[in-house]
Amino acid sequence: MKLLSSLACIITLVSSALAAPSAEPSVELEARAGTPSSAGTHSGYYYSWWTDNRGTAYYTNENGGTYSLQWSGNNGNLVGGKGWNPGTANRVINYNGTYQPNGNSYLAVYGWTRNALIEYYVVESYGTYNPSSAAQSRGSVTCNGARYDILSTWRNNQPSIDGTATFQQFWSVRNPKRNPGGAISGTVDVACHFNAWRNAGMNLGSNHNYQIVAMEGYFSSGQGRITVS
Repeated sequence: MKLLSSLACIITLVSSALAAPSAEPSVELEARAGTPSSAGTHSGYYYSWWTDNRGTAYYTNENGGTYSLQWSGNNGNLVGGKGWNPGTANRVINYNGTYQPNGNSYLAVYGWTRNALIEYYVVESYGTYNPSSAAQSRGSVTCNGARYDILSTWRNNQPSIDGTATFQQFWSVRNPKRNPGGAISGTVDVACHFNAWRNAGMNLGSNHNYQIVAMEGYFSSGQGRITVS
């Protein structure tokens, strides 16, 4: 859940491993000066929402796989979305909705594995900052009719789903990106990316944690509404 304004500016989402999606949640999110960080299940999907509370941000779970996010203040880091827990190595993810960032932001499939501890992104669109400019190039792959740049980097003694740890990040960044600023939709076959990463010597862990379609903002503003399936 990091924005690569520079590698030093990345702030990582920390959340506990929770059960697979179930029925309705027992915990509701409340918007005050913003929506407090939370994670769980809602309407059959796993959700994760995190903010450092430095900006104003409102995350809302809607029916099914839909969520909305609005953030302002050009300050702080935030990330949230809906998907599944655990993730899988062969899911075909569809998403559609709107994505309107102003500044540094991502729209991506985002997740973690354990054994080994890996944080990963498949970036579909972004705002003013291209994340491929701050990581090691490992080649490219064509998935679902689009080219993606493959990258990796290390995070040393940084927050993770297992507390402070040293771990790798794996990236696929769509090139060119899907245009932000309005309606957006697409399909991500995660197996295509995961296989390309493995062929580049980038091996995910054997145990999948959550796997969501997330919007992220870093010292920016914007809004969006996304449905995943």
